[in-house]
Amino acid sequence: MYKIEKSQLPGLLAAIAAREDLFLPIQKSGQANFGLWSGDADVDLNTLKTVKSGKDCFFPQSETLYSCRKEEGKLAIDPAKLQETPFVVFGMRACDVQGLKVLDNVFLKDAVDSFYAARREHGTVVALACHEPEETCFCKVFGIDAAAPGADVACWFIGEELYWKALTEKGKALTDQVKELLTEAEEKAVEEEQEHIRAVIDKLPYSHLDLSVFREKSTMELFDSPRWEELYHPCLACGTCTFVCPTCQCYDIRDFNTKEGVQRYRCWDSCMYSDFTMMAHGNMRTSQMQRFRQRFMHKLVYYPDNNEGMFSCVGCGRCVSKCPASLNIVKVIKKLGGDAQ
Repeated sequence: MYKIEKSQLPGLLAAIAAREDLFLPIQKSGQANFGLWSGDADVDLNTLKTVKSGKDCFFPQSETLYSCRKEEGKLAIDPAKLQETPFVVFGMRACDVQGLKVLDNVFLKDAVDSFYAARREHGTVVALACHEPEETCFCKVFGIDAAAPGADVACWFIGEELYWKALTEKGKALTDQVKELLTEAEEKAVEEEQEHIRAVIDKLPYSHLDLSVFREKSTMELFDSPRWEELYHPCLACGTCTFVCPTCQCYDIRDFNTKEGVQRYRCWDSCMYSDFTMMAHGNMRTSQMQRFRQRFMHKLVYYPDNNEGMFSCVGCGRCVSKCPASLNIVKVIKKLGGDAQ
């Protein structure tokens, strides 16, 4: 266990960035989002939740897969380079770290997504514990401990100091690189901070949501519930919930004519959109109710059924605070839970 004065953090960040690309929350236009560190960046490690999670660092919102062009009457294909150099993502929260584990089950199983795998291999995650969780947080429901983020390095802000603890080999390697800026520390202060965080979480309004209905009822019982018809009407199909979600992984693949050839790229998409999964014969989900149901059935039923009970929601609360129609997964859990009463 180590620590460093808050006033010395700029030096720590500069030392990391001198060796590797460093991504962390940056304030821009009044919003905090992960971006590449620079000496003049407005670093913001105090905002509890960035608008989007650090997911972008491993699964970018848009990325080129390959380019192709005609050369002497033949087709030449240039695959995009995979991540080859190490980088650090600093400041992810426990819920967002869990979000990466959800994505791992999607992109690192057969067949492995080589772009995602390369970033996971080269990326080191430094996570921050949540000193003051917000009312929209409900990570505890999914077994996530905001007081002990399970990343490569876990950090806690306590008073005017940052406490630092390496948890993996990657974390130890990063610690060795900056150890001269850190001083050894006792764990007692961290243990007290963890008790404080857990006490706050216990009092939050959504921390004790009941998920039993999703374990007790069959998939078809939940799928056929009449409550979907009652729930979906306020949905605007804007897709906001999917784009701020740390675990959503839907994407589209498109071609862009550069006038010198064609770039094939993939970009985030949303199951809430009417043309998502459009095929030659049409779309399997023809109504907004069906699309709404698909989103939440996937997070609460389909994904855990196929991943040893792990839910595809991490309780970050972004959809709770961002949905313009105040319709979110908390309301779905409560409404469907009513079926069991």
